[in-house]
Amino acid sequence: MTYCVGLLLDQGLVMASDTRTNAGVDQVAVFPKMSVFDVPGERVITLMTAGNLAITQAVINRLRDALALNEGATLHNVTNMFDAAQLVGEQLRVVYELDHEHLKNHNTEFNASILLGGQIGSEAPRLFSIYAAGNFIETSRETPYFQIGETKYGKPIIDRVITHGSDIMEAVKCVLISFDSTIRSNISVAAPIDLLIYRTDSFHADCKQRITDSDPYYTMIRQGWSDGLRQVFSGLPNPDWC
Repeated sequence: MTYCVGLLLDQGLVMASDTRTNAGVDQVAVFPKMSVFDVPGERVITLMTAGNLAITQAVINRLRDALALNEGATLHNVTNMFDAAQLVGEQLRVVYELDHEHLKNHNTEFNASILLGGQIGSEAPRLFSIYAAGNFIETSRETPYFQIGETKYGKPIIDRVITHGSDIMEAVKCVLISFDSTIRSNISVAAPIDLLIYRTDSFHADCKQRITDSDPYYTMIRQGWSDGLRQVFSGLPNPDWC
């Protein structure tokens, strides 16, 4: 399992993913689940993946191979983010056609989901959630974020705090607390956390961080959040039913 979250704000995008993969308690490893495709000054496109690692790596590799061949539609030449989402969905369907029968023969589901966010040219940044079938949906002002993977533990804080107009650094803080809540409750999600901050019209993916358990800021807000929750809880009145 994994946890990825993408937020689309007026100020830009916040994208974050954990790096744990697990095929059983004795097969735990670290693999990046965030991939960046950029042409500085023109476009920045970020993908985050969850599900069967072999499937999602095949999709990313096919997208990178297309760039190397420089033939047909690629993430470096599509004209808008909708076309980028269609291209990623098409590659998912290609991998499905190649692998689904083999997976079925081994009683394994075709399990993959992808978050795709970025900006191309004069178009505003956009964020999509792409399903295993290759179809997708886009965020709205009312719902400015998507999660994939182990979503339930980190969702409440985002629902309470984030709007499309949220400050981008406040959103970073919220995302990290969301990860802390998820990591505390599910051993299949773990640091390091890959975090990308993309500011609208910057066309650079320069602000990318890998956050470990020992990162000073992450350590500070984790402790502050825990202490604050305990303090608020202690201050609430007890029920007077009996």
